[in-house]
Amino acid sequence: MGLSVDVHKDLGAFRLDVSFETESGQLTGLLGASGCGKSMTLRCIAGIERPDRGRIVLDGRVLFDSEAHIDLPPQQRRVGYLFQSYALFPNMTVEQNIAVGVREKKARRETVERLVRTLYLEGQEKKYPRQLSGGQQQRVALARILASVPEALLLDEPFSALDSYLKWQVELELSDLLSSFPGPVLFVTHNRDEVQRLCQQVCVLDNGRSQAVLPVQQLFQAPRTLSACLLSGCKNISRARAAGDGQVEALDWGVTLTPAGPLPEGLSHIGVRAHYIKPVDGPGPNRLPCTVERVVENVFSTVVMLSTPGGSQGFSRLRIELEKGRWPELADRDPLWLELPAGDLLPLTRDG
Repeated sequence: MGLSVDVHKDLGAFRLDVSFETESGQLTGLLGASGCGKSMTLRCIAGIERPDRGRIVLDGRVLFDSEAHIDLPPQQRRVGYLFQSYALFPNMTVEQNIAVGVREKKARRETVERLVRTLYLEGQEKKYPRQLSGGQQQRVALARILASVPEALLLDEPFSALDSYLKWQVELELSDLLSSFPGPVLFVTHNRDEVQRLCQQVCVLDNGRSQAVLPVQQLFQAPRTLSACLLSGCKNISRARAAGDGQVEALDWGVTLTPAGPLPEGLSHIGVRAHYIKPVDGPGPNRLPCTVERVVENVFSTVVMLSTPGGSQGFSRLRIELEKGRWPELADRDPLWLELPAGDLLPLTRDG
């Protein structure tokens, strides 16, 4: 049992076409750039927005079905929605905010006391939201949601309202709490690191369209599409075309490469992550001569920007990342030969 979503909504210049499934007890990331439809998808699931057509099913219970004319109101969907702003009532105390979510009045006091303990809010019960830290506000909002005994949780960029120094601690706390939630959890973010740390699987949204749900590790180790590769943090991308015999012409880099595996149908680009590129002594398979354009010293690494035989602008440049202290031994090489290992090349298609 879990959550099945297939929704379509035409908003004029923007169209939402999203379809995916997630199992109970699983945390699924919805990853995409701002404006790609992540929050709109959650609003459709929660019943705040009505899709033009489609179907939403939670644990076998139909929440929305355009053909069957089913459209349950938000209060009947049993879905907990954690907004970016947390949406706490400013004129209510912590315990009053939590009590709002309790469906059975007889169990109100017991439920509030239990959730205060569970979410480490002891001593905060009589405080108002303005008197709480960002992390405490988030825990109150989550307690209010859990008080309604939801069957699924929808988290809309839950760390976006927090100062950077709070995010790490709040993320750890939220991760611990979600590990015991029995239903499906959707986690909306544009931050790939949050997806990697928190989620078991991920669905990439690109301009309103969903791609296939992937295990999180696959997104980072072997993304299949250009948008997924970019969202996973890969900064070295070239337009590409098949050159026969399993080879790929990297048009922007001016080199022909041989990836380790079979090429996908509809190949359009090829990528390689900065930390996998190897400085080498000279020519060879999957190697190209480069000219150093800029060296940037980070705290724990050195980033080197290089022009390739394809040029020195835009995607024609390569970025490599070296261990701290490695650069001095390479600085005098001109050209600097680089190897793009076959097993680390990422053949990509334009969409899912």
